[in-house]
Amino acid sequence: MRILLLRLRLIGDVVFTTPAIRALARHYPDAQLTYVVETGAFPVVANNPHLADVIAIPHVRGWRRLADDVRLARRLRAKRIDVAVDFHGGPRSAWLAWASRAPRRVGYDVQGRTWMYTHVVHRPRELRARHSVENQWDLLAQVDPAFARPADPATDRVEMPVDPLARAAIDLRLAGVGLPDDARVVVIHVSAGNPFRRWPEASFAALASDLVAAGADRWVVLAGGPSDREATSRVLATARSRSGRAGGRIVDGEGMSLAELRALMDRAALFIGGDSGPLHVASTSDVPIVGLFGPTLAARSAPWRPRIIPTESIDVGVLPCRPCEQRVCAPGDFRCLTGIAATTVHAAAERLLGVGR
Repeated sequence: MRILLLRLRLIGDVVFTTPAIRALARHYPDAQLTYVVETGAFPVVANNPHLADVIAIPHVRGWRRLADDVRLARRLRAKRIDVAVDFHGGPRSAWLAWASRAPRRVGYDVQGRTWMYTHVVHRPRELRARHSVENQWDLLAQVDPAFARPADPATDRVEMPVDPLARAAIDLRLAGVGLPDDARVVVIHVSAGNPFRRWPEASFAALASDLVAAGADRWVVLAGGPSDREATSRVLATARSRSGRAGGRIVDGEGMSLAELRALMDRAALFIGGDSGPLHVASTSDVPIVGLFGPTLAARSAPWRPRIIPTESIDVGVLPCRPCEQRVCAPGDFRCLTGIAATTVHAAAERLLGVGR
């Protein structure tokens, strides 16, 4: 059997498809699985052992995208796909599923696109407290009734194998800043894809400073995306200023690739970050995690992995505007994030750093 899987964006959403990849490979051990993803999230599935082929496509618009997609459609048709599963539901992925000419095409009942599928799964439009992995798992039941059972994070966890070259690069990087072999590394990711998921810079700086002050073996690596480089630099400068001599143990994680971030997780004692791609990359490892949830719900996008791995999800609690669509902040003050105190996050971090000691 030849199975086509499509999930174009975003990083976290691609991570959330990996339990389905594993389950399909387990159920169809002789199947050839092809995955189509956009280049930004390609590292998530680049080394997935269950995939026979990973096709990375650029995120472009206009005539160039049309030409690229026509060429890709020809390539997919040549594979003689038996089943296409569209985890995305966007116009591009729906068209590619249809253009693959697979006799069985599974997708969500998104208005204007259902005609491109042969089997459609209902997905409520409202933001509900159900995990994204479970939502995507619904599609598998249309592939085979055996998948009607619930997804289980103990056996169907997210995964992202470590690239050996990325591991070597991280080892070299940490050695270059003088990090001892027995250091307890806390990775703090300070950026997010949009302002609705950015915890205040002052809170990140206070947290980093308090963490290194609490133990001489503590080192903090501040990571951030390219679009938030200036914010990461400000957090780094403020945290070091607050920390005095201990500030030398707060280091800059600028320029890390997604693959290197995943490799770093195997050296880390803790990861702290908002509901964005790096949080979900971290969840593919066994590192303890403190996740910060503002406009989103932990029930929908908390780390999906065995419950025995220490994980805490922090949020501000019930608000009439939460969760939201992340297009306009109704109160205008991002209170779902500003209401999370640095002391609360620090306390959660200390609890997880104390596990197993």
